[in-house]
Amino acid sequence: MGGRAERFDAAITGLGMVTPAGVGTAASWERIREGAGTAAVTVPELAGIAADFACRVQGFDPAAVLGRRRVLQFDRSSQLALAAALEAVADSGLDPESWDGARVGVVLGNGIGGAQTWETQHRRLLDSGPRRVSPRLIPMLSANMTAGYVSMEFGARGPSLVTATACASGTTAIGTARDLLRSGACDVVITGGAEAPLTPSLVAGFSQMGALSRRSDDIRAASRPFDAGRDGFVAAEGAAVLVLERAADARARGARIRAMVSGFGASADAYHATAPDPECTGAALALRAALADAGVGPDEVDHVNAHGTATVINDATEARLIREVLGDRALVTSVKGVTGHSLSAAGAIEAAVAALTLEESFVPPTANLEVPDPGIELDVVAKEGRETPVEVVVSNSFGFGGQNAVLLLTRS
Repeated sequence: MGGRAERFDAAITGLGMVTPAGVGTAASWERIREGAGTAAVTVPELAGIAADFACRVQGFDPAAVLGRRRVLQFDRSSQLALAAALEAVADSGLDPESWDGARVGVVLGNGIGGAQTWETQHRRLLDSGPRRVSPRLIPMLSANMTAGYVSMEFGARGPSLVTATACASGTTAIGTARDLLRSGACDVVITGGAEAPLTPSLVAGFSQMGALSRRSDDIRAASRPFDAGRDGFVAAEGAAVLVLERAADARARGARIRAMVSGFGASADAYHATAPDPECTGAALALRAALADAGVGPDEVDHVNAHGTATVINDATEARLIREVLGDRALVTSVKGVTGHSLSAAGAIEAAVAALTLEESFVPPTANLEVPDPGIELDVVAKEGRETPVEVVVSNSFGFGGQNAVLLLTRS
């Protein structure tokens, strides 16, 4: 993607978050601001796996938010998505009863779909036979239903899309949502990402790849982005949803604008199924495209909300990318030290955090960064967050298959 002649600002007027850091935007942001440690718990269902812990959303009662009937019909990924969407739409001040639903779109990132439903129902098939498989299996399993159920909830009859670019999915969704506004196809887009991948099969698969931390003796310190002792990511679930409108429309109705999505870039490494290109060629294309799209120079970026998975190779490669394209001026943070890595939801959670960083002029710390990797020559915020003027934030996401997506957010 290349630059465009005129910048297009999409206003973020609503935020909703359901994450391991907390249920609701305020609770999630508070724990991320503190950076006290990884929000991980031991998961009984993962017993026997080398990584038998994960970042679950604690204190979330889906029945209280959605009603018991829908809890029984929705996979957990859809439960998380809808809960975040309900908060975001309420936060935006828009009234779904009065909006033109044909002009409202939904774009959510979800790479795996109803993983928990699939694993539960497959076990039921093996144990009890095909007649015991739920007739709701297919809609609960299908990844598109993450957006489908949100569109049904709000009467959003515009485009309803799910993006699947692995761990870049949430970021890709937000960039796609902005393009729908820019094209005139929609006036409002509900966008973000959700994932609920904490099943034995999936966690075992990541563990067998060597991607997960095995620090089971100290799980609060397990996710250590950019630390010299990092040994892998901590699997997580979660969701974040943003409501986007054209900036002029949001101002005209007197909305509170939390931040602007001003640039987006996407690319592919065309290199390897799981490893990043060590030369950063594809990732640099995405980052430079986001800068050009926003009309922002590399030296104008104040903060990078890094992908920062806490895997040895990915953190080192991303650090090289940031230094080569942006230099060493920008403050860098990875919130995965707290939240773990929620795959398709991660980019959406981090975009929401980027908006809050701009809104409050506060850069959160990178949890568990005790001994900085000497090969990473960046100003990575550790220990305590920093109160500092922030006008431009870059949020990076990189996924398996070499799929890269970068958002550039600016102060409203």
